Amino acid sequence: MSANLKYLSLGILVFQTTSLVLTMRYSRTLKEEGPRYLSSTAVVVAELLKIMACLLLVYKDSKCSLRSLNRVLHDEILNKPMETLKLAIPSGIYTLQNNLLYVALSNLDAATYQVTYQLKILTTALFSVSMLSKKLGVYQWLSLVILMTGVAFVQWPSDSQEIDSKELSAGSQFVGLMAVLTACFSSGFAGVYFEKILKETKQSVWIRNIQLGFFGSIFGLMGVYIYDGELVSKNGFFQGYNRLTWIVVVLQALGGLVIAAVIKYADNILKGFATSLSIILSTLISYFWLQDFVPTSVFFLGAILVIAATFLYGYDPKPAGNPIKA
Repeated sequence: MSANLKYLSLGILVFQTTSLVLTMRYSRTLKEEGPRYLSSTAVVVAELLKIMACLLLVYKDSKCSLRSLNRVLHDEILNKPMETLKLAIPSGIYTLQNNLLYVALSNLDAATYQVTYQLKILTTALFSVSMLSKKLGVYQWLSLVILMTGVAFVQWPSDSQEIDSKELSAGSQFVGLMAVLTACFSSGFAGVYFEKILKETKQSVWIRNIQLGFFGSIFGLMGVYIYDGELVSKNGFFQGYNRLTWIVVVLQALGGLVIAAVIKYADNILKGFATSLSIILSTLISYFWLQDFVPTSVFFLGAILVIAATFLYGYDPKPAGNPIKA
């Protein structure tokens, strides 16, 4: 049952990530009159939808009784403030990470950013080994290095993108590199920390998601105020929202639920493989459907490496028969 849930959650994550990438890309290229929707407000709305979905799931688990739901929320969240506050750490780190990536993109060319950010695959593995005492074999470490290389190749910018990149000073490149390296370590730590919390406590994954969504909403609203406060006061919180925007927001909310399930029933390393496969899938669909991407030989090389790494990670060499005893 656990194995079935693991692969089911990974499959849904690949589908969700691919759908989200394609709809977000389409929503950005769609030309409409009026202001575009603000990504900062979309993040907040997605967090609120995630909380509502989790409340409904807890309500279902409580045999559809409002009294039972109220008791569960009171016992598991209000009466356990320290347990709830633990979720402020990954939520705050994720917010920091988003800001660091903005700094990195402002100070690095696309190629350097994409390649360096794939180090998060290795930092996640390192934190999994140190914090969760996870044991990885030689083949698994090798697959992680191959995966990191493959994703870097897949996301390598085309010649036209390289031409558009601006000249950057050595100082600003150093700032960008430090920002992306810090983001890699914060991403790995936050993911594994959340996994540790989920697997070491008896609280349901949905209760944990409510706690995470609560802090995510607070940090998200702070981001709206800091970055888009003027635009919100001028055109409103839901400026530019349409049917497609709501699809993007719902998919983002679904992503939060699926990722939590993946971390609960699988782990952060497998999540990295699922995300990498979705990058390839969404890019290929983008080529055939949106026709806004032309795959290069470097992309195909990267895709082959990612697929090979995925199979290699699950490879379990059989021990040789009749081992010689000392």
